[in-house]
Amino acid sequence: MSNDRTPDGSRRSERSRQAILEATRALISEVGYRKVSIEAIAARAGVGKQTIYRWWPSKGAVIFDSFLALSENTGGEGITLPDTGDIEADLKLVMRATAAEFADPGFEKPIRALNAEIVNDPDLAAQYREKLARPVDDAKKARLRSAQQAGQLAADADLDLVLEVLYAPLFQRWLHRTGPLTAEYADSLVDITLKAFSP
Repeated sequence: MSNDRTPDGSRRSERSRQAILEATRALISEVGYRKVSIEAIAARAGVGKQTIYRWWPSKGAVIFDSFLALSENTGGEGITLPDTGDIEADLKLVMRATAAEFADPGFEKPIRALNAEIVNDPDLAAQYREKLARPVDDAKKARLRSAQQAGQLAADADLDLVLEVLYAPLFQRWLHRTGPLTAEYADSLVDITLKAFSP
C-alpha cells in the first residue's frame, strides 16, 4: 500500500490537489463565492474535507490558489514583459491582454471572488501581495526601468505611480462595471500614462 511519500502517492496527491482547484473554479463560476463551501468543493472534487484542510486553512485560501493556477506565469519565477525596445508597443500588448483577461468570464469570476475575500481577510491580502502582486509588479517595473534607460520615460518617474496610473483606471472600470474593457480602452490608458511620464 502506497502513501504520500511514494511516487504513486505523490501523483495521487497532485491529482487530488488539481481536482480541488478545478472544482473550486467551477463552483465559483456556477454558484458564486457565497454559496461555495469546503463541503461543496470536496464533493465536487471527490475528496474528503480533511484533504482540503491538509493544504489550505480556509475557503479564501483555496480560492486564491485556484486563481493562481489559472495562469502559468504567476509563480513569481521568470515573469517578464515583452521588451522590443518600443515601450508604447510593449505596454499596449500587455494592457490589451490584461483587459481581455479581466473581460473573460472564466477568469473574471474567480478574480471577483478573490477580491471580495481580500477586502475582509488581511492574511489573504498579505499572501496575495507576496505571491502574486509583488512578483508581477517587479516584472512590470523592470520593463519600465529599461524604458527609462532608453530615454522613453522620465528618468525621475516614480515607477509605482506609473503602474497605478496605468492599471488603476482599468481595475476601477472592471470593479464597478462602468464600461467595456476593450483594446481601444487599454491603448488609451497607455497613451495617457506615457504622456504623463514622458521625458
